[in-house]
Formats: sequence, structure tokens, C-alpha cells
Amino acid sequence: MRVFAALVPPDHAVEDLADFLAPRRDDPAASALSWSRPESWHVTLAFMESARPDAVETFVERLGEGALGVPVPPLQVAGGGAFPVVERAKVLYASLPSSDQLTRLSERVRNAAAVSGCSPDGRAFLPHLTLARSRRPIEATRWVRVLDAYRGPSWEATEVSVIESHLGSRGPRYTTLAQVPIHLH
Repeated sequence: MRVFAALVPPDHAVEDLADFLAPRRDDPAASALSWSRPESWHVTLAFMESARPDAVETFVERLGEGALGVPVPPLQVAGGGAFPVVERAKVLYASLPSSDQLTRLSERVRNAAAVSGCSPDGRAFLPHLTLARSRRPIEATRWVRVLDAYRGPSWEATEVSVIESHLGSRGPRYTTLAQVPIHLH
């Protein structure tokens, strides 16, 4: 199974960002980008390319047993960037300011995945929402400047969602397997 654990922004935060992006997506320069559906936006805490179903069950149980107990400050989408670099971007994203608590939450989720046999990838944690992708590298400075002007509403992260990802020709399709509250013991 392709699985990830993520923070899913609430509807009001998604709608605010979608409204900000709507007129910009109609710009002819936006045609080079394949835009993500707003309902698929999430902040990935851990990604597992291939996990056995029984390991995913163990992972969810471990998260539910208190592996998450990290106080997460209010979150806010603010600014943006591009992967791998702005001059040759293949991914455009909206940023969330990093914090020690958010990084610690990602580490705890990744540790729970590892000890459950889910083998999370080793990428560095950078809190973001993937907005668009390009098949060929593009010069994305203009897009990053537009995103740098954005400051969304703040929101509370109350749960971690464990989501299965199904790849397809029309983009990924997500199925939420579990939602685990972020609570302190």
C-alpha cells in the first residue's frame, strides 16, 4: 500500500487558499501546471511508498496509543516555494512556517511508522501543501512571488490522518484509513 500520515487543513483554510489561487489559475502561464484539487491538500508528516496492510494497522494502533502527544501551535499557510529549485521547478507549493513542535510531531509519526514496519521515506520534513506539478521544469519565480503575498487563516491541527494513495492517470486518489487525535497524556 502507498500510505502517508498527514495534517489536513480545515475547510475554511482550504477555501481561503483556493479563492486566492482561483484567478491566478486562469492565467495563460498557469497552463504549464497540473493543479492539485483543493480537497487533496495536506501536510505530509510521513510517507510510506510500500507498506503491508498489517503494518499499517499496527502503525495506526501505535499512533492511537499516544505516540502523538505533541502540542502543535496554530498553523497557517503563508508563502510558498518550489521543488527542486525555483529556476527548474517541477512542484509548486504553499508553505507553513516550521516549528520545533511540528517537526517533533513528524519525527514521532515517522518513528511510529518505522517500528510498525511501514518504512517511511528519509526526506527532510518541510511543512507544505503541494499545489501544482509540471512535467517539465519551469521557471517559477513569478509563482513563488505570488504565493509570498498570501497569508491564510490560522487553524488548529487536532488529528493526524492516515491516508492510502492510489495513483492514476487523473492524479492521485486518496482514501482516509484512520484519523488519530493529537492529544497529550
